[in-house]
Amino acid sequence: MTHDTDRPDAIRRVLRFTFRHWARQRTRAACIAFFITAATATEIFVPMFAGRLIDALAADLRNDALALFAAMAALGLAMVVLRHIAWAGIIPFTLRMMRDVTQDGFHRVQRFSTDWHANSFAGSTVRKITRGMWAFDTLNDVLLLQLLPSLAVLLGTMLLLGWHWPVLGVVMGIGAVAYVAMTMVLATRWASPAATLSNAWDTKLGGLLSDAIGSNAVVKAFGAEAREEGRVGTLLAKWGKRTRRTWLRYTWSGSAQIAVLWAIRAAITGTALWLWWLGAATPGDVTFVLASYFVVHSYLFDIGFHIHHLQRSVNEMEELVDLHEQPLGIEDRADAAPIRITAGEVRFDDVTFRYGGHETPLYEHLDLIIRGGERVGLVGHSGSGKTTFVKLIQRLYDVNQGRVTIDGQDVSHATQQSLRAQIAIVQQEPILFHRSLADNIAYARPGASQAEVEAAARLANAHDFIVKLPRGYATPVGERGVKLSGGERQRVALARAFLADAPILILDEATSSLDSESEALIQQAMDRLMKGRTAIVIAHRLSTVRTLDRILVFDQGRIVEDGDHAALLADPDGRYRRLFDRQSGNIVDEEPALAEG
Repeated sequence: MTHDTDRPDAIRRVLRFTFRHWARQRTRAACIAFFITAATATEIFVPMFAGRLIDALAADLRNDALALFAAMAALGLAMVVLRHIAWAGIIPFTLRMMRDVTQDGFHRVQRFSTDWHANSFAGSTVRKITRGMWAFDTLNDVLLLQLLPSLAVLLGTMLLLGWHWPVLGVVMGIGAVAYVAMTMVLATRWASPAATLSNAWDTKLGGLLSDAIGSNAVVKAFGAEAREEGRVGTLLAKWGKRTRRTWLRYTWSGSAQIAVLWAIRAAITGTALWLWWLGAATPGDVTFVLASYFVVHSYLFDIGFHIHHLQRSVNEMEELVDLHEQPLGIEDRADAAPIRITAGEVRFDDVTFRYGGHETPLYEHLDLIIRGGERVGLVGHSGSGKTTFVKLIQRLYDVNQGRVTIDGQDVSHATQQSLRAQIAIVQQEPILFHRSLADNIAYARPGASQAEVEAAARLANAHDFIVKLPRGYATPVGERGVKLSGGERQRVALARAFLADAPILILDEATSSLDSESEALIQQAMDRLMKGRTAIVIAHRLSTVRTLDRILVFDQGRIVEDGDHAALLADPDGRYRRLFDRQSGNIVDEEPALAEG
């Protein structure tokens, strides 16, 4: 959260961010500024012509009066045309910026580290992006169509009045500067900090709602609707207090601005009357001064709202700017090149790795080779390092020392997209998009034909259940695949991996929580899938690793045993033997249950 003392810096950051996007459309921004300023300039001269018209009428100069009226009408027409051009031009200008900032924000979020996503609410992140996107709509209008013409009117009127009567120019200048300065102080130092806090609570509210709605199945399972409503109610109460304080501060700021405007009006009117009293101004001159002030008053009054709208836009864009300034965590090197995987040999070469903030490394000087085409099982207790092992192969984290290579190529020197495109992974809890079954299977290869999608589904033993659905392959699966059973989701994920046809396969035990029939179908599909490629299987049930070429037993980041099922089982004191006996029911000991690490 941004603190009160950081307000000027927040404004600078947001404006720098905005002007960088303006720079992408320099010509259009300059044209909008030119036309709106020209439209505003017409309003500066109308009061002067109005004053001369009054004097012409008083002197019965009819031709002069008609000419002055025609000039005023022409200025009005010019203002309408120029203003329309400016407002029409800002529509494509703003739409492109909104599109670009949303695309850029999504681009960065997609590439943030695994840890960042684990610690962030999806709903809150979406709220930050969309709220910041819509803030551009207000920000562009305020800066280009409101504040710019307001400043042009102030400066132009002050110079025009000062040219005729220096004292009036000074009074107008002092009043305008005092008003603008007060408005900015109130906005940035008083109202803005409250707005920042209320926006933070708004983000929390979005995250809580997203979390509860996304987990509705669990809420229903425990009859916890009232409990979740209570959590939302508590948060809404805190959000309401913060938002009420923000709105009250804006209200008090508006009242203070109106009071100052009346003081400026009194000073301008009194000075004009004093000049008339001294004979230094005609009735037409007084009309000119009063009409000029009424124009300025309107713009000054609006400046207060414009500055508040500007500050509100800054508040709403802060979190989006933070996203753009957030380091990606894992980035492609400047010289990164696409990786080419053929044999699929994986090597850990003197690897030391620790998670951020941990003093003790999980791996320390780990050396290991998995030969191309080898089928390897990873077993061990929770936290032993199995899952981290495959994440390092995918380069979801960078090692602290040593290197991870595939076919002799350091994964940290490869582009992440090319690396992960050649590693197929089937997770224990596969995640599906709220799209059709065909779209989910084809996600591995977007250009795949329907025949190729169906062929992959047959290999994964998924075709039979898919064709029985009312819409077949066009059936939407629901958010995260909730319309399918666990076994069906696993088979769709396997079909996706078949279609990817990647040289390296990672299987996070896909049969640990399924019925025996689904397990048999999936095990059969997995055996097909592993053929001809390097396969790494995170095993929860040791029955799944019996037929693999090699089994690695992890314990606290170390590989304590390495061999095939028969060799490891032959050691009566080995850790693998103890785990196997425990799962077989041969012994009951104090070993913790085998789980993902």
